[in-house]
Amino acid sequence: MALLLNVKICETRWHMSPPNLSPWRSFFWPIHRNELRKFLSLFAIFFFISFNYNVLRSYKDTIVVTASQSGAEAIPFIKLWAVLPSAILFTLLYTRLSNRLNREKVFYIIMSIFVGFFFLFTFVLYPAQDLLHPTNLASKLQSYLPSGFKGFIAIYRNWTFTLFYIMAELWSTTIFSVLYWGFANEIISVGEAKRFYGLITFGGNIAGMFAGYAAIIFSSCQFFDWLPYGKTAWDQSIFFVGCAVISCSIVTMMIFRWLNVHVIRPTEINAPPKEKIRMSMRENFAYLSRSKYLLCIALIVLAYNLAINLIEVVWKDQMKTLYPNPADYNTYMGQVMFTMAILASLASLLTTSKVIQHYSWTVCALISPILVTITGILFFHFIIFPNHGLSWIVGSFSMSPLTLCVTLGSIQNCISRTCKYTFFDATKEIAFIPLSKESKLKGKAAIDGVGSRIGKSGGSAVHQSLILLFSTVAGSIPYVAAIFLVVAGIWIVSVIYLGKQFDQAAAQAAGPPH
Repeated sequence: MALLLNVKICETRWHMSPPNLSPWRSFFWPIHRNELRKFLSLFAIFFFISFNYNVLRSYKDTIVVTASQSGAEAIPFIKLWAVLPSAILFTLLYTRLSNRLNREKVFYIIMSIFVGFFFLFTFVLYPAQDLLHPTNLASKLQSYLPSGFKGFIAIYRNWTFTLFYIMAELWSTTIFSVLYWGFANEIISVGEAKRFYGLITFGGNIAGMFAGYAAIIFSSCQFFDWLPYGKTAWDQSIFFVGCAVISCSIVTMMIFRWLNVHVIRPTEINAPPKEKIRMSMRENFAYLSRSKYLLCIALIVLAYNLAINLIEVVWKDQMKTLYPNPADYNTYMGQVMFTMAILASLASLLTTSKVIQHYSWTVCALISPILVTITGILFFHFIIFPNHGLSWIVGSFSMSPLTLCVTLGSIQNCISRTCKYTFFDATKEIAFIPLSKESKLKGKAAIDGVGSRIGKSGGSAVHQSLILLFSTVAGSIPYVAAIFLVVAGIWIVSVIYLGKQFDQAAAQAAGPPH
């Protein structure tokens, strides 16, 4: 338990805590009165960002997978050829803005870009999709090219939907990881983080419940004559979700402004001026390559995104077969999201804060890869060997093999996402805290801005190559499963190695004990 001792030393040296809380308060509400304004502001911002993230995650998959002449095979092509270049451009933009403006202005500019796009998509691009999509030309290309290129042609055929997918994906990396967690890590100490982050992620899980319920309601809503467009419930749901995302983004910026004016800024007025850290993409990745600590964090992020992406494409391909209608598909996604949010909320409330406070970083960080690996193995096992292992469930519950595959994939997705929103995100962000400000800024910009996208795009490259080789997602599943096992092993080894380095970094940051 040397790591726990060192972290507690960090807490004492970095952040002088008020008197100890009662056991009940320590378990359910470990927040001191003088920390309420900071905590509640960060909690509220995370809630609205998480709501947008979850509702966009549901809609981006549905709008692409169920689009005309499209399917789950389009996702690997989008992530590799559209999302990855866009993530690099956004990271370049972020580093340029960070070199010239303070963090508050950077936050407003980046958020405004997203608000502007979703306004444009909701009120211009989606209503005019029949005029904007090159359907005839895409059909001609499909007749000339092999069937393995169907996914690549789909991202061109439905290019407005591709843009929506890109911006929804960038929300998770740019707003979630870089902007929010980068800001939080700068104003929160290790001691506060061990008490704050469990509850903050609990707020994000509650937001996921609202997002899942909203996806179900929006996708099955009745027709309203007063809406500006929409002949079906699905079309009208696009209008509702666009308005919801825009509204939550504006509220987020208002709370962020209040936090900087009334909570953060007054404490920084008397602080000595700090030297501005200049960043560039080349410098960030060069800095990353020289740090074993940051490289381990990068490997963990890469492995997580690779593993999740490898499984999700297979699961969504099965789900498209079961639910070809976009409204039905999105309703099911909303149900999965709602279930996942309940599990994550219970885990965050009952276990995450307590486990993070009382066990080592390594133990907490290993929970995610172990659970993802076990559930992933079960999912791939049944798809590859449908007549072995779980076939008795099909007969016992009068469930078709396809329905069972989708259900197992949904369970795996719920558990994986629950791990991410509880232990994975919290332990990853805590790992940044003992580092210097330069390491946080440069390392986080490289890892969360581009590294996570490379992980997802790496999984997409694997799927894309196999689809071109086998023509379908289903034909490549055994090879995907083998690659998944290798990635899971790398993830576990990286966590163990980083845990030893975190121990040393925490002790060094704390200084010699008294």
